[in-house]
Amino acid sequence: MEFRIERSALAEAVAWAARVLPVRSPVPVLGGLLLDAEGGRLRVSGLDYEASARIDVEAAEILRPGKVLVMGRRLLDICKVLPEGAVECAVEGSRFTVSGDGARFGLSVLPLDDYPALPSLPRVRGAVEAAEFAAAVADVAVAAGRDDTLPALTGIRLGLDAGSGTMTLAATDRYRFAVRTLPWKAAGAGAGEGAGSGSAAGAGSGSGAGAGSEAGAGSGESADVLVSARRLTEIARSLGRSGLVSVALDAGSAGFEHAGMRTTVRLLDGRLPRHEKLFAMEDPAVAVVERARLVEAVKRVSVVADGDGPVQLAFSAADNSVHLQAGYEDDVASQRLPATLEGAREMTVAFNPAYLADALASFDEPSLRLLMMGAGQRAMITGEEEPGRDVSPPRHRHLLMSVKPPLL
Repeated sequence: MEFRIERSALAEAVAWAARVLPVRSPVPVLGGLLLDAEGGRLRVSGLDYEASARIDVEAAEILRPGKVLVMGRRLLDICKVLPEGAVECAVEGSRFTVSGDGARFGLSVLPLDDYPALPSLPRVRGAVEAAEFAAAVADVAVAAGRDDTLPALTGIRLGLDAGSGTMTLAATDRYRFAVRTLPWKAAGAGAGEGAGSGSAAGAGSGSGAGAGSEAGAGSGESADVLVSARRLTEIARSLGRSGLVSVALDAGSAGFEHAGMRTTVRLLDGRLPRHEKLFAMEDPAVAVVERARLVEAVKRVSVVADGDGPVQLAFSAADNSVHLQAGYEDDVASQRLPATLEGAREMTVAFNPAYLADALASFDEPSLRLLMMGAGQRAMITGEEEPGRDVSPPRHRHLLMSVKPPLL
């Protein structure tokens, strides 16, 4: 094997594929990246037991086609310090060499015969806009659990509904629950081969099922799976900010493809709790407040909240304000902001400051609506839609449990 390529193209391809490499593995070859040079292109691939990644980039010249397996993180470190410009790569005996502008590096070659075959992409179900997909994943990922002893709660539910053209993402750690819907195009509607499917939570199913509930082939079937929140966040961030991302699913894995990049991830078992009953709130008090000012106020008063000490929000219809408070005894902070309140004369709720900050940061609308049932009960945050634009249910909803307000 021998080829020439621009340093930037090589570095970007190696960095993208190396995301899936295990930090430590009892199988040495799983720490390797497979480089395949042929037909004017370089393909870089990597995998571990949970995920795989493959990317194709254009090479300046393929002098000798071939394949080589080298330690991925070592190659990534080399790519970071290579001089700018053209880079020459070649296999010389048992060594892979990388050189450019007078700098030269050598890497031991790993045995190709011991490297597992890269998993194939599952059946393509449709496509979604890359930028909107990345934003939606980020919106719900903040609510995913971090406790690996409860693996299902560390996942994001991905539901597809070909009939309504809706993709639903949802996550919960039992203390908060985020749901986000976005449009997508089923494969049968022109996004590729196969058909999209499913029961979108925005239409009311609410249950996120693991691999066992993903259906087989055919138009109109359900697709409702659970994907690691950490993995899906990495994938969504890495796929670019423009164009369409193909979404592929089968009984055990999810796949995503965009602009020469292809990645797969193993599905999680289990299901998320149903959310439609939690989200059904009868006669709540509804407050509307400017998002940016509320974000800054929560950040400001939280500096005196020790540990998980709550931030209290006291809404008043009498003077159209919300009074934020945090802290205990003499160590306190407060700020008053304009806010409207309907459905009650007064309403006081309190939240874990980190959970509240995460929820507020996941919205981008100028104003937010808070639907509140009372202290110690459920509260839901949604974006205030533009006048004349009726979206029901809202495309992004974040449920938080209010705690008992502290005695300040």
